[in-house]
Amino acid sequence: MTPPEDIFPADKIPAIKRVMMPRDTNAVGTIFGGVILAEIDLAAATEAHRHHSGMVVTVSMDKIDFKAPVRVGDLVSFFTETLRIGRSSIKTKVSVWASRRFGGGTQDYVTEAEVTMVAVDENFQPIPVKEGGGSDAV
Repeated sequence: MTPPEDIFPADKIPAIKRVMMPRDTNAVGTIFGGVILAEIDLAAATEAHRHHSGMVVTVSMDKIDFKAPVRVGDLVSFFTETLRIGRSSIKTKVSVWASRRFGGGTQDYVTEAEVTMVAVDENFQPIPVKEGGGSDAV
């Protein structure tokens, strides 16, 4: 993974924002990593749908290193960007930031991932990406 920028990307709009709740915690009281991974997956799909209006599925997610814990009450933002569009795949980068105390505190870099989504038909067979078929409002 590339090193994160030191500054919260306030000039960008996240694909997803979510306040973490007590139901999202693990046995040590921080947010369960699987919750963050699920939101990364949703954010990557949201970005992929900007380029393809049909179904997409996740085929890979690169190594994830959690740099900071996420706590109950943190407002977590998932920023996305498209890295590459292949014949049937869309590779996205998802950067995760936690704004402490319901968004009123400091912003801490949590993690990032590169996620590869593949466009599929109703039988889940790969199909070509329909560029321009998506919407920014997905």
